[in-house]
Amino acid sequence: MRTVDATHDPARRSFVESANAADSAFPVQNLPYGIFSTSGSAPRAGVAIGDMILDLAAIEAKGLVRPAADHSVFDRDELNAFMSLGPAIWRRTRAAIGALLDAGGSPLRDDEALCARALVPMERARLHLPIFVRSYTDFYASREHATNVGTMFRGLDNALMPNWLHLPVGYNGRASTVVVSGTHVRRPLGQVKAADSDVPVFGPSGKLDIELELGAIVGQPNLLGHPVSVRDAYDMIFGYVLLNDWSARDIQAWEYQPLGPFQAKAFATSISPWVVTRDALEPFRVPTPEREKPLLPYLAETQPDNFDVSLEVSLRPAGGRDEAIVTRTNARHLYYSAAQQLAHHTSSGCAMCVGDLLGSGTISGASKDSLGSLLELTWNGQMPLRLSDGTTRSFLEDGDTIVMRGWCQGNGYRIGFGDCRGTILPAIDEPDWPGKRIG
Repeated sequence: MRTVDATHDPARRSFVESANAADSAFPVQNLPYGIFSTSGSAPRAGVAIGDMILDLAAIEAKGLVRPAADHSVFDRDELNAFMSLGPAIWRRTRAAIGALLDAGGSPLRDDEALCARALVPMERARLHLPIFVRSYTDFYASREHATNVGTMFRGLDNALMPNWLHLPVGYNGRASTVVVSGTHVRRPLGQVKAADSDVPVFGPSGKLDIELELGAIVGQPNLLGHPVSVRDAYDMIFGYVLLNDWSARDIQAWEYQPLGPFQAKAFATSISPWVVTRDALEPFRVPTPEREKPLLPYLAETQPDNFDVSLEVSLRPAGGRDEAIVTRTNARHLYYSAAQQLAHHTSSGCAMCVGDLLGSGTISGASKDSLGSLLELTWNGQMPLRLSDGTTRSFLEDGDTIVMRGWCQGNGYRIGFGDCRGTILPAIDEPDWPGKRIG
């Protein structure tokens, strides 16, 4: 059941004034974790608070927060060591950090010299990939998205495959190409076969797409051979990020049968730099949608495991100054929660590890303006989008920038995820490929 406590109090305020603005993504009720560096310094852990970053390595060194009794965990370039300590430590540490940032007074607020060292303006920081991604699995958990894509390629009568209403469909992706927001994305090369041709050609993808997703980060492992329940799976998840699983639809159409996506999704997956903890999202838990067919007992939920997260995607066309919002939707539409996805993943005895990343799959709603991919928004290019500057897009062009945003709206505050951003670079020139690009 929901665990709502004083850390979620809507009336709570921080002595970092920018955190108290109603539209701040990072109030004291949020406290998402990330990895950052400043000029001449090594990457280390921090928490976003308003327009500042609290340097967790600095306050850990001062003894104000000590998640582990016998070693430090925040002076590292990934959150995995902290996540491995488990849910009780996560909850205790979040409460301790919140107390340090509280407007009512704390050893941090009252130490001017320490504040000057430990509170870093966000504009001076570089954000890094927050976790070491051990493995990456992408699911297909939105019924609306699955129905749209199935209708497009198989017709309405065969839109959903027979297994879809019984289990969370997924595939194993490439952990090595998960990148942090702001990393440019190179247009992929691959095999593409035109409908009027008998053989494929090799070249740049002409149907480069986005996928608006929510990523769940596994913070606790299970033993090999030991499945976990949905309830236990919920507790294994440390937090959530926005996720864009960039997709080359023309490469995918040729390669995906019979084994599913491969190179069409192996070139880049972007995630937002701040990990919003499961504890911060507790007040925003909602149930999954009503079931058309009963799920098998191992997937049954005894509590609300979805989240009410508002999502939007903006596109800034190459050479343009302004972003145009192309879709708005909500993570509550997901037919299978991240906890169900994780429980199913372990059901064969699969061992999950600290730092595993689960993508929800594209999140789409029921209306045309709530679809989470260009494939759906333009119906595979048949109905191009017209942007505010008069340009049109069926799929992404070189130089286009995509920005994904997400938040939970509370009473006078919001829990923000930060931007998930990427700009498209041209494909490598074919005469230069294969070249000696190693390392």
